Amino acid sequence: MTATDLPVLTRLAKPYGGCRMLFRALVRPKTFSEKIQRMKIFNRDPRLPERENKILVKEFVKNKLGREWVTPVLWQGEYLPPLEQRTWPIPFVIKANNGCGWNVFVRQESDLDWARIEKLTEEWHRTQFGADLGEWLYGEIKPALLVEPFIGEHSNLPIDYKLWVFRGKVQFIQVDTDREHAHKRTMFDRNWQPLPFTLVYSQDPRPIPKPASLDLMIKAAESLVEDFPFVRVDFYEINDQPKFGEMSFYPESGFGRFDPPEWDVKIGQLWP
Repeated sequence: MTATDLPVLTRLAKPYGGCRMLFRALVRPKTFSEKIQRMKIFNRDPRLPERENKILVKEFVKNKLGREWVTPVLWQGEYLPPLEQRTWPIPFVIKANNGCGWNVFVRQESDLDWARIEKLTEEWHRTQFGADLGEWLYGEIKPALLVEPFIGEHSNLPIDYKLWVFRGKVQFIQVDTDREHAHKRTMFDRNWQPLPFTLVYSQDPRPIPKPASLDLMIKAAESLVEDFPFVRVDFYEINDQPKFGEMSFYPESGFGRFDPPEWDVKIGQLWP
């Protein structure tokens, strides 16, 4: 912890009712949320920025699992190339490598508002994602852009399967549906039995079928986590085949509301 962490600590203290209660939570964390805050402040493992970097992590996954697990990159660079070189086949996605949710989806010609896209990508470049929440690792990532083919069907984003891995074992799966317009989130254990809690978003009332490649996802996630005590590994399923999405160490930055709240404690117990 350094002096630069003090403003962040002050902000983090508010939900805990003051710095004294926050420091108590950091010294003896019990909930999952408290352990995320402790990790943000005290864990400076140099691998964290590399695994969160959306460009570098692809090479890591290719080496571990194989090229077929990774969505190909159509282009990558620090800034967008000249206009005449932006000939990527539609549909495609422009992403920042150093943040979450920094995407532009180009599904049709009418989405190609390059003035808007250029302004947005320049803003990504000069902004440190998560700095006000203590997510230090994003400041260690050199900003860059990448372009990928759009992998959804009928212009819809694919279902996002997020596997929560504690000490090398997948404990449960977060399933995010309707992410663009009516975001829902449903929790399952590793045997695809629904769990009785929500996190930030309401549960999807529709039945969610077990993905055909779930066993492969579980095996892959457990092979990617190295010796990290906790990491969330995200996948999609395209034509019954799993595709790696990203790795995340700070879900909801540790401020996501569990309902009922006792699940924050139960999940924290998985992280000794």
